[in-house]
Amino acid sequence: MARIVFDLDGTLLNSAPDICAAGNAALATLPAPRPAPLSLGEATGFIGSGADQFVARMRAARGIDAAAHPALLATFIDAYEGATGLTRAYPGAVEAIDALRAAGHRLGICTNKPVGPLAAVLDAFDLARRFEVSIGGDTLPVRKPDPAPLRAALEALGKGPCLFVGDSETDAETARAASVPFLLFTGGYRKAAPRDLPHDALFDDHAALPDLVAGMLAGIPDPATAR
Repeated sequence: MARIVFDLDGTLLNSAPDICAAGNAALATLPAPRPAPLSLGEATGFIGSGADQFVARMRAARGIDAAAHPALLATFIDAYEGATGLTRAYPGAVEAIDALRAAGHRLGICTNKPVGPLAAVLDAFDLARRFEVSIGGDTLPVRKPDPAPLRAALEALGKGPCLFVGDSETDAETARAASVPFLLFTGGYRKAAPRDLPHDALFDDHAALPDLVAGMLAGIPDPATAR
């Protein structure tokens, strides 16, 4: 059986509304005149490289001086820590995870989400028990796209074929750097067209994931990628 590691935000969970709200909570602490709140589309575009980069991109978009960064980051993480009320699992994602576990695969998480918010959201969606290892954005000194977090998750899962499932440019780069086959979920937070991201297979419906994994492990080409 395989070792399968998943990204979280944009891959299994649509967490952008909660992340947007945390960003706006941070912006609201600035002195008047305060910058305009982030739109959901803006916030979604900032996701993928961890909390520090999210705040840096938010600052750049609003012309906020770098001197404000430490306080904004601290406030953002504080608001983000237990922010789960607006987050939703993608349709079929939890069922796909359960089907993969039932098939005997060993599952892990590798995300740039800080470990505090990661633990909160895994608990809120009853996901912690479904994964044998969870690597957050501050578990190691480096984060994705450095391959070390993905390699750490895979190592913790033991031996066997390995796959990485993600949704973004960061995930595609991580998989390539780690030399791990990459399954791209096309409904997440990527900015480029799917064809422009290196991948071994792609899917837009989590219900298709268990069969796609089985086909990849059996050496069956993915029809969508082969076109």
